Amino acid sequence: MTPITLTSRAARRINEIMGAEPPGSMLRISVNGGGCSGFQYAFDIARDRAEDDLAVEQDGATVLVDPTSLPYMEGATIDFVNDLIGQSFKIENPQATASCGCGTSFSL
Repeated sequence: MTPITLTSRAARRINEIMGAEPPGSMLRISVNGGGCSGFQYAFDIARDRAEDDLAVEQDGATVLVDPTSLPYMEGATIDFVNDLIGQSFKIENPQATASCGCGTSFSL
């Protein structure tokens, strides 16, 4: 399995967000059916880590991915961008064959 990578920019932003949350909070990213391309990413704050979650850690930030979502995210890089159209987490997913303009929906 190819690991999921978390950039230092994403880790910095996650740490900023988690600073306003209870201690031990983590970012959970999951893949759900839906969106304009077939699948979409969901971002949530999690306080508990399931035994079978993958935990990706970088610079003190932790991202959790559940085992159902993991095959859809294998080899992905999670980044944070701040550009003219706004700020957002961006996932570069080598398995995605297409994605929509919003960046949170993709197809395989």
